[in-house]
Amino acid sequence: MKTTSGRLRGRAVVIGAIVCLASATGLTATAVSASGAAPAAKAAPSPSFPVTGNATWFTNLGAPYGGCGLPQSELDSPHFVALNVYDTPRDYTMYTRPLTGANADKIGMWDNGHNCGRWVEVTVSDYCTGTNDGAVNSAFCRNGSWVKDEYNGAKLNMIIADSCGDPNGWCRDDPYHVDLAQASLNQFELNGEPVGDMDPAHWNNRHVSWKFIPAPGYTGDIRIGFLQGAQTWWAAMAVSRVPNGLHNVQYYAGGSWHDAKMNGDMGQSYIIEPLEQAGKDFRIRATDVDDKYIAGGREYSFSLPASCSNQCSQAYTEVPYTTSGGEVTPTVTPTDTPTVTPTVTPTVTPTVTPTVTPTVTPTSGKQCTAALRVTQSWSGGYQGEVSVKAGPSAISTWTVALPNGQKVKQVWNGELTSSGSSASVKNLAWNGKLAASAATTFGFTADGAAPDPAPQLTCTAS
Repeated sequence: MKTTSGRLRGRAVVIGAIVCLASATGLTATAVSASGAAPAAKAAPSPSFPVTGNATWFTNLGAPYGGCGLPQSELDSPHFVALNVYDTPRDYTMYTRPLTGANADKIGMWDNGHNCGRWVEVTVSDYCTGTNDGAVNSAFCRNGSWVKDEYNGAKLNMIIADSCGDPNGWCRDDPYHVDLAQASLNQFELNGEPVGDMDPAHWNNRHVSWKFIPAPGYTGDIRIGFLQGAQTWWAAMAVSRVPNGLHNVQYYAGGSWHDAKMNGDMGQSYIIEPLEQAGKDFRIRATDVDDKYIAGGREYSFSLPASCSNQCSQAYTEVPYTTSGGEVTPTVTPTDTPTVTPTVTPTVTPTVTPTVTPTVTPTSGKQCTAALRVTQSWSGGYQGEVSVKAGPSAISTWTVALPNGQKVKQVWNGELTSSGSSASVKNLAWNGKLAASAATTFGFTADGAAPDPAPQLTCTAS
């Protein structure tokens, strides 16, 4: 792992009655404090939003799911962030999570998971010209200064999906630090267009300002799914697609409502009980971060699916549900007799057949390039990052052929197709469309020695 940009991330994952430590490796850039120095004494967050903090990046949530209890593939947005678990400047001890009792004063912006599923608007601020390595007991942006540049003011809406609790200066010395999905850095928008090239040359863990916002463009209703290992006797489930975060889940059992226990500090996952002991039918309701019932107290009824007859084997198994009570938006026109009956007079004769001249859009002009960079290596394997850049015109899709003979194990921000010794990666639904000269990235891990020098890659677009 590169010491200038890497860190090991860990989170507690509850499986059945056993608590184990699941870790994921995410490469980060470095972080900075609003004042340019690590604070000497603890100061609990009492923010007036927006707040200014330091930003690092990480590549993916890890498996089977992130700190909020959802796999990366099930998030409501590809743009996600992690918040600090602790507020313990200059104290890098790994306190037991969730933080309770005597450790309650150490709670950071993660808020024991209660900020999971909320949205934040992140705005790019100043660039650091000095050293930003997250070293403990050291100032941020050492031997440099904060400067404004052409990226200041770029914005992006992102969802809180993970936690940052590592014993380093990034996650401990700045209470308003945020860890951003790396693939999102060049998707920040300025004047209605993605910035395209802020990362890596213009990043160096900039200052950012951020604030909580309601879910942008929220429509529909919540999603419910069971997590890996869920069963009748340990029904671990997750609630997502919430308009204003998730603060609590209640389940109905034995003729009354009960507060569900959060699954560790994974704030979108709760342990619920069935309507009847040893049953497979459930009913829940939930509250948001303002402790208001979601959809006015709407109740959601669902069952453990057949695929989870013993226990759920998938990281996430979505289930259908029925609803009752709460706020109901009518979808049928009221049956009252209307006082006015509009008369519609057709203005088009069917006897007119328009002539349509087909327009053929040539695909030969769509171009893209791809460049591979090895981000870390170890005995028997390596991790690579591929930057995909559109040519002189916008593209809708891209596919990159990886070097022959590579045994690719895992891909993120792309879809892997392999046949024999050849492998290729194509875009996902959210990162295929690129403006002219805009870029995106995907990453992968592979067995074998890292190629040196990095080979040229073939990129095709449409």
